[in-house]
Amino acid sequence: MRKTLVAALLALVAININAAGQNENVKSNKPVFTVVKQIPITSIKDQNRSGTCWDYSTLSYFEAEILKKTGKTYDLCESFVANKTYMDRATQVIRLHGDCQFAQGGSAYDVLYTLEHYGICPESAMPFPGSLYGDSLNNFNEFFSLMEPYVSAIAKNKANKISGQWKVGLQGIIDAYLGKCPESFTYEGKKYTPKSFAASLGLNWSDYVTITSYTHHPFYSQFAVEVQDNWRNPLSYNLPMDEMMRIIDNAIMNGYTVAWGGDVSEPGFTRNGLAYMVDGKKVESMKGSDMARWLGLSAAKKKNLIDSLGVNVPEVVPTQQQRQERFDNWELTDDHGMLIFGIAKDQNGKEYYMVKNSWGETGEYKGIWYMTKNFIAANTMDYMVNKNAIPKDIRKKMGL
Repeated sequence: MRKTLVAALLALVAININAAGQNENVKSNKPVFTVVKQIPITSIKDQNRSGTCWDYSTLSYFEAEILKKTGKTYDLCESFVANKTYMDRATQVIRLHGDCQFAQGGSAYDVLYTLEHYGICPESAMPFPGSLYGDSLNNFNEFFSLMEPYVSAIAKNKANKISGQWKVGLQGIIDAYLGKCPESFTYEGKKYTPKSFAASLGLNWSDYVTITSYTHHPFYSQFAVEVQDNWRNPLSYNLPMDEMMRIIDNAIMNGYTVAWGGDVSEPGFTRNGLAYMVDGKKVESMKGSDMARWLGLSAAKKKNLIDSLGVNVPEVVPTQQQRQERFDNWELTDDHGMLIFGIAKDQNGKEYYMVKNSWGETGEYKGIWYMTKNFIAANTMDYMVNKNAIPKDIRKKMGL
């Protein structure tokens, strides 16, 4: 009995020593950031249980654009954009008899389209997200469990002719969960319509372009990026990867933010506010770690290893060919929208983009992610930027 107790105590001490060593390793490798350039942005929001990152990130982008141009801070209404966008998307699905996807996701262009064609209202002009169904934030589980079969039933209807009443019914569902879009409202003592409010923001909607980088279309041409949530089929400028990245740097250094869309399903994207384009082969060959066999690790163990390596995580240096291969084999996916608003360096001199998320003030950096330039270069699907933020030599090649 005593021997068993002693053995147990020794094992416990060994575990504690090992854990302490791991914690010390994590602490010593934890990045220490120095800001190179940071653009003013509006507050962190929380999309909660809704697939509306495209909505939150792009409205955040336009809020930053307004802040840059006018010095005024706005909280624009995501529910207004979602209300208009979901009806438009349902209309397309039904016109195509269901031969396209109806889903929660979207693109930065959906927000621009709404601003330009329908206008916008402040957050205060519509019900707070989730409040209509007794929640404190968005929860689209019940909402879309109603909408998806409704839209599918109309789109797959065998009738020779359908009535327009489906729109009345669907609009009722949308309004019940998001709130009705106001026809007019008062903001800071002045009465507006959504269109007049959008016009008052001081932005020129023709200033905004989207950028991507793939080889299956000619460089310096435009094409609609082939992902399902790009359902309006807006055209993006196709540039070489190095120029795609140079635009982001030029934008930040000249006071512009970037509405980024890309892949955050990679193991190097942590929930704690960091993102590295991890080189699995180098991690696998690293000595001195009992978790060195990267490919065989669970997602949780990969995360633990990334956390322990910190700034010493070996990274893949992306190439144009790798981007194309990952897009074609479905590795590079259209997962998430965020706002790039700054550049920072760690203690080793590696540069990261400062990125605003829409998951509330979560993680080590309270809703901000530090994503390495390698990660962004490898995982960008496309992004929206003010054309005035593009270097002149690249604009000339684009014909802008």
